[in-house]
This record gives sequence, C-alpha cells and structure tokens, in this order.
Amino acid sequence: MPKLSVVIPAHNEEGQIEDTVRAFHDELEKEHIDNEILIVNDNSRDSTEEILQKLSAENHQIRYVNNIPPNGIGFAIRKGLANYQGDCVAIVMADISDRPEDLVRYFRKFEEGFDCVFGSRFIKGGKTIDYPKFKYVLNRLANTAIRILFGIKYNDVTNAFKLYSRETIDGLKPFLSHHFNILAELPLKAIVRGYSYTVVPNHWTNRKEGESKLKIKEMGSRYFFIILYCLLEKWLSRGDYRKTPKI
Repeated sequence: MPKLSVVIPAHNEEGQIEDTVRAFHDELEKEHIDNEILIVNDNSRDSTEEILQKLSAENHQIRYVNNIPPNGIGFAIRKGLANYQGDCVAIVMADISDRPEDLVRYFRKFEEGFDCVFGSRFIKGGKTIDYPKFKYVLNRLANTAIRILFGIKYNDVTNAFKLYSRETIDGLKPFLSHHFNILAELPLKAIVRGYSYTVVPNHWTNRKEGESKLKIKEMGSRYFFIILYCLLEKWLSRGDYRKTPKI
C-alpha cells in the first residue's frame, strides 16, 4: 500500500493543532492507511511547538519541522513538501476545517491511479459551514474567472485541501508562491502540465478558535500574479513542462 503524508502548516495554532493532528491520524489508522503526519511549525509564538513536541514523542508517525523566517503559509507548505516521506501528500489546514473522512476518500481515488485528487465544496455532496459571506462571494468570483481563463470545469481551485502524488509534486517545482497563492499555484500547474486529476466533494467548516491568516487585501495581487504566470505557461511554453508520458 502506498504511504500517505499529511502536511499541516501551523502558525500560532495552540488552540486546535492537537485536535487536528489526532483526528486525522486516528481516522487514517482506523482505515489501515500507512501514514505520517508532518506539521510545519511556522515561527509560532504561542505553545504550538510544545504541543508538537509532545505529539511527536508519543507517536513516531507524527513529526514536525520548524520553518525558518520569513514565515508565511506558502513558505511553510514548501518546507513540508521538501520534507515529506510518503508516496503521496495531502495539504491540510491546522484549524480542523477539513474532514478526516474526506481525506480517506481522496486516498482511495489516488489508489485508482490519479496523479491528483482535488476537493470541491461547491458540487453535489460538498458543503461549507459558517463561510463568511464576503469571502464566499470573492471565492465564487475568483473561481469563475479561473474556470473561464483556463477552460476547465473544476470550480474550487483555491480550496487548500488537495492530494498530490510524489511524481506530481516533483513535476511542479520550482514553487514560486510565498503565501496563500500557493494554493492556486499547485493545482493550476498540475492542470496545465497535464497531470491527471479527479474531483470529489468535501466539507469545510470555519475555524472555531484563533483567527484566519488569510488577509484578503494582501492576497489579491499575489493571486493575480500566480494565475497570470500559469496562464503564460499554458499559452506560451509549448508544452515544455508537461508531464512526460510513461512508456
């Protein structure tokens, strides 16, 4: 059976990181999925690292690495993607907004042979709980624009919760994004470069503790940059970075 790595970026998540890690590990163990949970401590100033020390001491399948400054979710995810050990990797947020049972469904799809498994909260079977209305409107506008520009049907590109094969992650390097725009960079590059993917519904619940690290005013230009970059690759690279077919 392939090994699944779960990469969790965590910045000042003392209120929720332990529940998140235990929930995902317990579900994967229940389903007999070989796994590791890799948390990237992104320069936390609270007790996040102390909690991670305790969890890693209890269980060898749980480990953490410290991200060096500057902090930012893009840097943290890149650190995780440089240090995971599995045959595939899922990116999961530290605030337990994603469901462990959905990750099991992702993994089963990966076992069918897909390079990537993308979640969508906005198809039949998907669901959002307590999604802020302003963010919801921006999300739908941005994803509609991405669908039109790239000519794709997938309607939740900015959803963080996705799974990639190791071959795919290696084929998407080098990564450019420093912040939340990495969540668009990874799937758009995978699509443009010809990696296979499937879409499954997933549930998302707004965090109950702490505050979101996403600052909308700061992210607009960064998302625009990475979308434009991927578009230019699609239009002008003449397939130079596309997945090499297996013989």
